[in-house]
Amino acid sequence: MVLDVGETLLDDTREFGAWADWIGVPRHTFSAVLGAVTAQGRNNAETFQYFRPGFDLERERQRREDAGRGEQIDEQDLYTDVRPSLAALRERGVWVGIAGNQTARAAALIRALGLPCDAVATSGEWGVAKPDPAFFDRVAEFAPGTRDKIVYVGDHRDNDVIPARAAGFKTALIRRGPWGHLWADEVRENRAADWVIDSLIDLISVLD
Repeated sequence: MVLDVGETLLDDTREFGAWADWIGVPRHTFSAVLGAVTAQGRNNAETFQYFRPGFDLERERQRREDAGRGEQIDEQDLYTDVRPSLAALRERGVWVGIAGNQTARAAALIRALGLPCDAVATSGEWGVAKPDPAFFDRVAEFAPGTRDKIVYVGDHRDNDVIPARAAGFKTALIRRGPWGHLWADEVRENRAADWVIDSLIDLISVLD
């Protein structure tokens, strides 16, 4: 089993708030525009263009780092079901990996949390990001077993569920975060995912 990171394991509220502060717009305003971009099924990075046309995300991320205001991931950012759910999966003999669209720095921060998992990787380390099929090829190399035995769990219809299924994986959409709540009913009605879950604890039932 391989799990996405943002809004699957981590509550992104703090990081989005940090970005709003960095570009100098009210957090509520930033969240509202992010929601509009999300509802249109677009890349959330496009949110920045409304406030700063030509915004270079990678350059600004480095500027944040240089200013001592880089991304932070610690225990408070984890959803409360993460540790018990991952531990329960591993107790049942399930190989648990974490792989999402995050920076190499985020990978190091996640590893430092000491989560009960077997491996961690990010797009920043692999040099390819979802929904590119090459990302899921890397997942297939990363996780043991054949593709039809891998379950990919994420909150995003277009970045997680659809490309993971196209790659030959089983898929579970978790209903949390803006994307999970927005698309869960549609995904369930269209049977775009094998399962729609409300908590990572529900993955135990998926296995059963």
